[in-house]
Amino acid sequence: MYLGLDLGTSGVKALLIDAGQKVIGSGHGSLDVSRPHPGWSEQTPAHWIDACETAIAELKASNPKELAAVKGIGLSGQMHGATLLDASDKVLRPCILWNDTRSHVEAAALDADPRFRKLTGNIVFPGFTAPKLMWVKNNEPAIFAKVARVLLPKDFLRLWLTGEHISEMSDSAGTSWLDVGKRRWSPELLDATSLDEKQMPSLTEGTAKAGALRGELASKWGVAAGIPVAGGAGDNAASACGMGTVRAGHAFVSLGTSGVLFAANASYLPNPESAVHTFCHALPATWHQMGVILSATDSLNWLSEITGKGAGDLTGELGDKLKAPTGVSFLPYLSGERTPHNDSAIRGSFTGLAHQSSRAALTQAVLEGVAFAFRDSLEALKMAGTTLTRVTAIGGGSRSRYWLKAIATALQVPIDIPADGDFGAAFGAARLGLIAATSADPLAVCTAPATDATIEPDAGLGGAFADAYQRYRALYPAIRAVTA
Repeated sequence: MYLGLDLGTSGVKALLIDAGQKVIGSGHGSLDVSRPHPGWSEQTPAHWIDACETAIAELKASNPKELAAVKGIGLSGQMHGATLLDASDKVLRPCILWNDTRSHVEAAALDADPRFRKLTGNIVFPGFTAPKLMWVKNNEPAIFAKVARVLLPKDFLRLWLTGEHISEMSDSAGTSWLDVGKRRWSPELLDATSLDEKQMPSLTEGTAKAGALRGELASKWGVAAGIPVAGGAGDNAASACGMGTVRAGHAFVSLGTSGVLFAANASYLPNPESAVHTFCHALPATWHQMGVILSATDSLNWLSEITGKGAGDLTGELGDKLKAPTGVSFLPYLSGERTPHNDSAIRGSFTGLAHQSSRAALTQAVLEGVAFAFRDSLEALKMAGTTLTRVTAIGGGSRSRYWLKAIATALQVPIDIPADGDFGAAFGAARLGLIAATSADPLAVCTAPATDATIEPDAGLGGAFADAYQRYRALYPAIRAVTA
């Protein structure tokens, strides 16, 4: 058996697979996000451990014998979080999360230094780790002076699991400190943020052994001590491993809290001007590009809270047949946007409202707005040298066939829906745990799932969606002019 642990924003998932990669069982522990000020997003690292314990306990209760047979563990996690430790590995402050935008001034200052884009292949976004450390230095200097180690969220879990300070390439590529082409920390970039390599974890590949399970936890869980823990991956790279998106030309669209259009690459293809992320993949000598939307299902969840109707009820009101855009447009920039704008200050909007604009019209506009944001990412990927001919859908929002029809029509590419199963980040993490424990061929393990159905673009609505996308594109500069 092999265990995948995925530390998400809303919870920790523990997933167990057997040697044939069949999912045996899972457990979950919930997490909350603290937002003490506008633009802030934090979590207490101790809560990650509590949630992981809850997930493992749930898994053990339903599958005690199977859990006892675990031979390898893989980790996945939300990226970019700044987990700051002192010399005794004590947490110095709440972790500043990936969707926190407080460090936009510091990010702009670092991005103005040409070395960052040259070495990392990316814009320095406010959500990345390096500008967060600069914010701490500027606003909490006493805490900054005590920072002995900076860990990413999943690597804090690794510290608890193994006692080791280790990270891997895919997650570390999102810090703005990694030389992404050479897959190593950049002393030059660390020095530019008043840090050095001693404060960073050591680096390995996602498929490699990166620590062993501590005896105390092994006894508690009823598993063997010394089980290898794989390097693992950032959440999107782990999802790619779960989906088999590891070869050049393969791609997926993820409809989660945030939205991701992800493409695997066999070489390093940076183009930071397009605001596309270019990161190391979890597999050696492999990279990936992705466009990122900060509020995907979060946009629908926001409307759900406003209307008092469940997200499923809202999409259910639209029926199954895709409708032409109504003229109501929605910009999903509830917490700023990454691709293609790199704009932490922009905010969302509805435009084109009329007396007859019903709740269903607002829901339709939200789904279309997210679809058009994916279209923005598709265009940015094209600028970065990647052309996609089809994508596979994952994430909670992909349960809505209506939403997938809207995205397929907006992108003008077919969307494959995988056969029933869990192919997300926890599954990818379990696969990495299997590879680390058995030295199996990563490409033989990280295969694509069978396709259950394919959503084709609606040919009859292609023109209407193209017109609506042009309206959507024109709205950003107009809204930006009044929110700057």
